[in-house]
Amino acid sequence: MNFPADLKYTKDHEWVRVEGDIATIGITDFAQRELGDIVYVDVNTVGEVIDKEAVFGTVEAVKTVSDLFMPVTGEVLEVNKDIDSAPASVNTDPYNSGWMIKIKITNPAELEELLSDAAYKALIGV
Repeated sequence: MNFPADLKYTKDHEWVRVEGDIATIGITDFAQRELGDIVYVDVNTVGEVIDKEAVFGTVEAVKTVSDLFMPVTGEVLEVNKDIDSAPASVNTDPYNSGWMIKIKITNPAELEELLSDAAYKALIGV
């Protein structure tokens, strides 16, 4: 499994790539493997400010639906429209073409509470 060192992670299996006050968010390689074949991603929160740990959408796999949790408080700026037509990109490339949302971070201090790649690996036992 792949866990890029330049990302931050949550206990709920989301990853965060921070560039200034913008964060790109998706689910980890571990999460997509646990879910199986992803068939649909539902995010209808563009323009909303979502609190840390609140649900910002769902991901649907062949056998289950799982909530997506906001890693840090922020305003949802953009949803990855490419995953509408190709949700399997979350399985094949979760850290690049399979990203889910971009947000404007409203509470940067919350970034300190996220996990490093080493801490995330320890959490999942890798």
